[in-house]
Amino acid sequence: MEPVLLLVVVNLSVLAFTYTNGFHDAANAIATVVGTRVLSPRQAVTLGAITNFLGALCGVAVATTIGADLIDSRLITTSTVLCAMLAGIGWNVLTWYFGLPSSSSHALFGGLIGAALATARNNWKVVQWTAFYHKMVIPMLASPLIGFVGGMLVMTLLFVIIRSMRPRLVDRVFGRLQLLSASYMGWSHGFADGQKTMGIMALACYVATKNGDLRQLPHWLDFLSCPKFEIKPWVQGSCGLAMAMGTYIGGWRIIQTLGRKMVRLRPIHGFAAETTAATLLLVTGKLGLPISTTHTITTAIMGVGCARRFNALNWELAERILWGWVMTIPVTALLAYGLICFAHALGWAR
Repeated sequence: MEPVLLLVVVNLSVLAFTYTNGFHDAANAIATVVGTRVLSPRQAVTLGAITNFLGALCGVAVATTIGADLIDSRLITTSTVLCAMLAGIGWNVLTWYFGLPSSSSHALFGGLIGAALATARNNWKVVQWTAFYHKMVIPMLASPLIGFVGGMLVMTLLFVIIRSMRPRLVDRVFGRLQLLSASYMGWSHGFADGQKTMGIMALACYVATKNGDLRQLPHWLDFLSCPKFEIKPWVQGSCGLAMAMGTYIGGWRIIQTLGRKMVRLRPIHGFAAETTAATLLLVTGKLGLPISTTHTITTAIMGVGCARRFNALNWELAERILWGWVMTIPVTALLAYGLICFAHALGWAR
């Protein structure tokens, strides 16, 4: 495949992944507001699409971490990025089909690691392990715990505040407040997850430029040239738009899992979970730490549900979700590794 055409295909695959991230992780961002029946599904995805798009335009710290800090760009090619994206898309579609709120972020990381290792002929130095440990592993392990404990603490505080209020008044007040918390959650989802694919798209353009693949680039495609790693406005806009479109399509299977099956939610529970998760995403996004939106909101919902009693949570379903989380990075890494090996065998990969 011609290098310029390959880069175009890679960028389209990144947008396709971003789109699946939108319909996959949109459910995580809007499940609570649907589960509490504050908004209809269509109203919720419209709100989510708008706030996702706005959030995606508000920062590049996470994008820089993903694109510049985790993988040694000298040892990979544009084919690496393409196979990583294909592995992530496959996992997103599979888990969406079964209604499991797995992490699109971790699917992205797993695919990128597997494809990079295969491209570098098992040279483990292609992954910058120190940065990976500090910016990926520690936040990946800590964020679910913080989400769970934070959701429980926020819900406990709200129980103290509302103890003398009538249930109907509580539902009315927090039904209105949940419109704010749902918007906050949607914005934070765009702010955190939208940046991840921006980093991958910028990485693909940078690698193609550095490797000399764009020497015969047509004038009308000059915007693809990236002599130094940077997140250009067209990258931000296209990824934000792709995520917003995916969000509008919605992910009803996962909404059912998070909003109605895992724990019974009322508006106050939705407000507590969304506020907890969105704040954690905002703080880590500012620090450039790419944590999982899925893990954050799911564990926040678990914490909120357990604030009154632990048996309020559907533990069998929680176990299924946990296994999906554990399997995401290994499965996508192996899939991307296999795709690179297959492409090399057929002479397709550069």
